Amino acid sequence: MQKKFMLSAIKKTKEGIKNKQAPFGACIVKNNKIISCKHNTVWKDKNIIKHAEINAIEDACKKLKTIKLTGCIIYSTCEPCPLCFSACHWVNIKEIIYGASIKDAKKLGFHELTISNKKMKILGKSKIKLTNGFMKKECNELFRNWKNKKVY
Repeated sequence: MQKKFMLSAIKKTKEGIKNKQAPFGACIVKNNKIISCKHNTVWKDKNIIKHAEINAIEDACKKLKTIKLTGCIIYSTCEPCPLCFSACHWVNIKEIIYGASIKDAKKLGFHELTISNKKMKILGKSKIKLTNGFMKKECNELFRNWKNKKVY
């Protein structure tokens, strides 16, 4: 099941790349059902905080009519930045499963703060479970294809 959910985030990322957006996607799941799957829309919306995770959280909260996503898991093609990790913490996401790392994104020139989710979890005493490197190869391929301007 986990692979299916990350593949949904990857598919959504490819859709974003096709629409000239940055190569990031996120999928929120509850009880093994996809609630929301979104990609980054920073360029489209001219809004620096419209990251894939933020878009997925916003959509999931609207669909579930709540500001708490207790019991939900987020699958992200890249390790959430500090903004997105904080949002996951505030809405009570149970687990973050991600592929590429913040360092991988930074290597491509993204303006990342290199504060890992592990460090954020420790410093903030967050209860979020972290699973890193899930389908990392496939997620890093999104970066390479975006950099090489490969359109899906």
